[in-house]
Amino acid sequence: MKFGIIRERKNPPDRRVVLSPEECQNVLSKFPKAEILVESSPIRVFSDKEYSDNGLQVVSDIQDCEVLLGVKEVPIDALIPNKKYFFFSHTIKKQPYNRELLRAILDKNIELYDHEVITNAKGGRLVAFGRYAGIVGAYNGLRTYGLKYNLYQLPKAESLLDQQALIAELKKIQLPNIKILLTGKGRVGNGAKEMLDAMGLRHVSPNEYLSKAFNEPVYCQIDVSQYVKRKDGNKGNKADFFENPEDYKSDFFRFAKVTDFYIAGHFYGDGAPYLYTRDDAKQPDFKIKVVADISCDIDGPVASTIRPSTIAEPIYGYDPESETETDFKAENAIAVMAVDNLPCELPRDASIGFGEAFSKHVIPSFFDSDKDGVLERARMTQNGKLTPRYAYLQDYVDGKE
Repeated sequence: MKFGIIRERKNPPDRRVVLSPEECQNVLSKFPKAEILVESSPIRVFSDKEYSDNGLQVVSDIQDCEVLLGVKEVPIDALIPNKKYFFFSHTIKKQPYNRELLRAILDKNIELYDHEVITNAKGGRLVAFGRYAGIVGAYNGLRTYGLKYNLYQLPKAESLLDQQALIAELKKIQLPNIKILLTGKGRVGNGAKEMLDAMGLRHVSPNEYLSKAFNEPVYCQIDVSQYVKRKDGNKGNKADFFENPEDYKSDFFRFAKVTDFYIAGHFYGDGAPYLYTRDDAKQPDFKIKVVADISCDIDGPVASTIRPSTIAEPIYGYDPESETETDFKAENAIAVMAVDNLPCELPRDASIGFGEAFSKHVIPSFFDSDKDGVLERARMTQNGKLTPRYAYLQDYVDGKE
């Protein structure tokens, strides 16, 4: 089986890669029947020389490869017909901007495997960049807090080498006695928690957070069971919430009354209640003034997130009264950091972590007849058609929705 690591061609450029040079060698040592070619790239975080120094062949043409590995969407004119492709297609939610891409994939008889739907038998994701989104998101949020109040200046994450360099910068700053709230206990939320813990911040329980004052900065990490409650007053639970989100309402405002800085690292599903609304943000006792929205659902559960921001311009202000964008340093403004491609700021670490998971969970499926069904579950298209699992996208492809 011949794998090709493709050059990323989407703009703005993404420097991440599915397999680092070291991970390529791990794959080759474990699977003697595997071959890996690397398409030359001027922007990849690992240089062509790093791959060739690790004994890998760097080429300008990967037509000979059977399976092509990328990160972001491949431009339509760069798609090679009759190949197997892995990348984030951003089509499974019927995203309008990628309808033509999915049509082209079908027309070119490409077998598409989307990283987002590489799962185990229970539906849990096996490969993801979420941890690195959390790591960079927490750092960027703390950077935003310093800029909002002119307390300190942290360098941009993209200018630093790795997570340890980010942590070293965070250890230099002195936070006031603020309360930091973190929602989510998955990859994203726990990635953010790594950074708060690395700073030595005190972690407190929800009850302590809501009821006590502290003479040091503290943080509280909560999941859905703490920020929603059943509308009928009965005791709910996480499983019931995910099954029946419409039966729940937000219980977040009690946290908003005591929170200075909020990190949104939760997963938001269709039908779930918003954490806070635009009306909530207008209330006199709504205290949040800095938001790092790692989840970045626009006009969604975090009302102050009205657009994504960029790595170049990561912060904007939200004026609760006018519900419009403003200078983030304005007294009444909520400073919002809502970069929607955060792992791109830590491309080396993110690529190493992603590659370790990909070689552990995905590569073996090509050599063991896919005994765990990993490829079958992730295969969106085959023989010019949507596979049964993704047949729900047919109307999207046909332009009917």
